[in-house]
Amino acid sequence: MGRPKEFDVDEALCAALQVFWRHGFEGASLTELTEAMGITRPSLYATYGNKEELFRKVLDRYEQNHFCFVAEALNEPTARRTIDKLLKGYADVLTDPMHPPGCLGVNSAVCGGGEGDAIRSELIARRSLSEETLRKRLDRAAAEGELDAGEDPADWARYVMSVGLGMAVKASSGATRAELYKVAELALRALPACERQPA
Repeated sequence: MGRPKEFDVDEALCAALQVFWRHGFEGASLTELTEAMGITRPSLYATYGNKEELFRKVLDRYEQNHFCFVAEALNEPTARRTIDKLLKGYADVLTDPMHPPGCLGVNSAVCGGGEGDAIRSELIARRSLSEETLRKRLDRAAAEGELDAGEDPADWARYVMSVGLGMAVKASSGATRAELYKVAELALRALPACERQPA
């Protein structure tokens, strides 16, 4: 039998999340990660795999712990309320004083090459999945008469995702929650086609 791990695997993962969130994937060094996690490099490799695998586990934890609002937003009765809850929920995450400002994914999106290419592809795939999920919700809104004929749900999903990504960049530069809420409210004004309530 091997020796039991002398550290809390979940606590160490949460510590790694904070490091990656603050510095991004490439900016987070193995030394910073192991020091924050309270483990040695051999323990990191044995428990989580390499840095890339650790980051993927961190991304999963990030989404599970900080994006609970997404499922609730998608279940709102109208597209407008869905988008409002998505953008303001994201603003809350981006400006939570208990964590670094901005978005883990956006902070890690600019990778220079090598192992960063795989991470960039992973982040693109996750964003694409989020956009596709929102598009399906807006497809339903169109079927229920919320969107005028000729309005493309995919265009609106792209628009909302673009606003969210812009909010993340602003948050990492110091934008406040109140400022991001105003951005969300302005974005909603661009959705006149979503005004109609479902029959």
